[in-house]
Amino acid sequence: MTKDEVRNRLLFFQDLGVKTIYRRTPETSHQPPAPAEPPAPSPQPRSAAAELVLPRAPVHDNLAKISEDIGDCKRCRLHEGRNRIVFGSGNAQARLVFVGEGPGADEDEQGLPFVGRAGQLLTQMIEGTAAKEGIPLKRQDVYICNVVKCRPPENRTPQPDEMEICGQFLFRQLQVIQPKAICALGSTAAKAILGTKEGVMRLRGRWLKWRDIPVLVTYHPSYLLRPYNQNAKKEAWEDLKKVLHYVYD
Repeated sequence: MTKDEVRNRLLFFQDLGVKTIYRRTPETSHQPPAPAEPPAPSPQPRSAAAELVLPRAPVHDNLAKISEDIGDCKRCRLHEGRNRIVFGSGNAQARLVFVGEGPGADEDEQGLPFVGRAGQLLTQMIEGTAAKEGIPLKRQDVYICNVVKCRPPENRTPQPDEMEICGQFLFRQLQVIQPKAICALGSTAAKAILGTKEGVMRLRGRWLKWRDIPVLVTYHPSYLLRPYNQNAKKEAWEDLKKVLHYVYD
């Protein structure tokens, strides 16, 4: 097994929540190569654990296999009130992925992410900003998904165990698509992707990283729909301009 294969397995199972690794023989452990330079300063990447016998990572993974593996998921309590699993939608080879928190009522009914009021605003933001910046981009050109795939009751914030269970599928989606950048929409998405406890106010507008992929955090569109958050709308537009120019220029 090559160093890159070892590193990818370690990172994959770290994202699944594996904390300790035991090796079968006393061979020298491989150190992962240094990450590529980010587009701007970022925190130190989380190190892969180096001491457990690992189960085999998915081979030749793809979105169809991930969806099949989710199946009629009943791994956590969120399945009890859902109508549909909301897997994700868009270009499977997208250069930009948007990650939100979880499905709402409209998404739960249709089985598609960001189709309600917040989703309509997100679509307007993507397409409107791209048009003003001279970037030929439509919603279907990006990929959109959520941290959890089932609607939390009354649209509450997902619990940590729910995020951990469902996060394995989100990480596989990101690993398969390998976008040039990820845009995390809101605190829940930022915390899940970056493994941080900081909120969106402290993280937004900064270039961070998930593995070697740049991540930009901005406000969730549902937050921007509230009438008292007008200033946040301007900041979100600036964030979106930044990520679009980074990805498509």
